[in-house]
Amino acid sequence: MTTVYDVPPNEFIEFVAGKLEKMEEFKPPEWAAYVKTGVHKERSPEQLNWWYIRVAAIFRKIYTDGPVGIERLRSAYGGRKRRGSKPPKFAKGSGSIIRKALQQLEKAGFVEKKDGGRVVTPKGRSFLDKAAAELKKELLNEISALEKY
Repeated sequence: MTTVYDVPPNEFIEFVAGKLEKMEEFKPPEWAAYVKTGVHKERSPEQLNWWYIRVAAIFRKIYTDGPVGIERLRSAYGGRKRRGSKPPKFAKGSGSIIRKALQQLEKAGFVEKKDGGRVVTPKGRSFLDKAAAELKKELLNEISALEKY
């Protein structure tokens, strides 16, 4: 049985983001076009589908690390804040983006709240495992097509 751990994370997140984009539960908020992803960033994301990529990345992180709360996710999506001539410090990522993404995942029935934070539901686990199996099949087909040449 193929799981999330069996496929490359970057390709998996892109693949799941494409699937989430087709679902009606997942829509970027109105402010998503203008917002930065954290105080450590200088500009907003340049990708047009960055919202779906972030939701897919959060979904995968809950699957692998869950139960996980908003503060741990903020730390995971934080980065180095440059402060001019002073030494840089770590800054957490945007909590609002993470909260809205988790609310959409909960509305779709993929994630639920427990005592220690958010965990993936059986529906969410099967969604991610099926996506991993599809992606693995695609990657193996690409490799076999390349080996023919």
